[in-house]
Amino acid sequence: MDFELNEEQRILQKTARDFLKKECPKELVRQLNESDTGHSPELWQKMAELGWQGLILPEVYGGAGWSFLDMAVLLEEMGYNLCPGPFVSTAVLAAPLLVEAGTEAQKSEILPLVARGKQILTLAVLESDCGYDSSVVRTTAVREGDGWVLDGTKLFVPDALAADRILCVARTGGDPGEGLSLFLVDSRDEGVSVTPLKTISGERQCEVVLRKVRLGPERLAGPEGLAWPMVRSALDRAAVARAAETVGAMRATLDLTLAYAKERVQFGRPIGSFQAIQHYLADMWLDILGTRNLVLRAAWKISTGRPARNEVGMAKVRAGQLGRKVTTVGHRIFGAIGFTMEHDLHLYHRRTVGADVAFGDTDFHYEEVARGLGL
Repeated sequence: MDFELNEEQRILQKTARDFLKKECPKELVRQLNESDTGHSPELWQKMAELGWQGLILPEVYGGAGWSFLDMAVLLEEMGYNLCPGPFVSTAVLAAPLLVEAGTEAQKSEILPLVARGKQILTLAVLESDCGYDSSVVRTTAVREGDGWVLDGTKLFVPDALAADRILCVARTGGDPGEGLSLFLVDSRDEGVSVTPLKTISGERQCEVVLRKVRLGPERLAGPEGLAWPMVRSALDRAAVARAAETVGAMRATLDLTLAYAKERVQFGRPIGSFQAIQHYLADMWLDILGTRNLVLRAAWKISTGRPARNEVGMAKVRAGQLGRKVTTVGHRIFGAIGFTMEHDLHLYHRRTVGADVAFGDTDFHYEEVARGLGL
């Protein structure tokens, strides 16, 4: 593949940089970190006016019909600016999954609202075992008349407090591989309760409890019992999305640290003139370029419909490891001030820590890569 951005991608990149620099200052990021939902409706609507929520949705549903590789370019800029809110949950995780799994009626009703910024979606998969494996799903969906009754507890559901609808994975049969189905749960349905969980990164993860939630037959999304392959594809996209955001955070960390190394004077000269600091910064740059290449390759394979599980694993592993490494090195160069809550570097470090464990941690993706080696 060609790693150079095409003309449309360069325009998207510049538009995102200019927009986020103006509309997403760090003051807003800090303010939203302290809010219940971590979400700004005003910023969300402005993003929708640029077509971002519908970037990879089909044009027939009000989207732009661009590729996931294009989305990765946008997400890197979002990571650079620490853009808050349920963008990955909605535009990368849940909405494209609904395109693949939903009925025509569901897609025609919901996806145009997503593209216009009028609907927020998320996906509920994880439970008490916290594994991305079909066999650990214990939430059940039992037939009642022509509808369904859902019971169970979902953990670490991203942005559930802000979501209008939750795509919920539930067991409708006994077979671990073919017994899972997707249901559209409205956050206001009777029996649904959403509780925010505290996270070190400030991200909005939630517990979603379903107690005898009665749904009509129209809430089943996709064929009964065959949801898991589509869910895994959605999780792969989300993993690459978080890796792309991490590349942006790594870039921002390098820019912050490089500027500081040029202006901070010690022993009568800028600290950037010392070989040790130069090597630190050069190593950060190499880490960023290597991680970006893996992310773009994974995004390209997803965009072209090629098998991408190995590439997803490699991109997520490297982004998780090197994202932490780059921000940690930034802390070493800045010293104590970088650890204060008032410093931007602290925000980037927390974001990379959160991204590392999202949608499968390093150990999980190491195992995925090992499977690709036939182990």
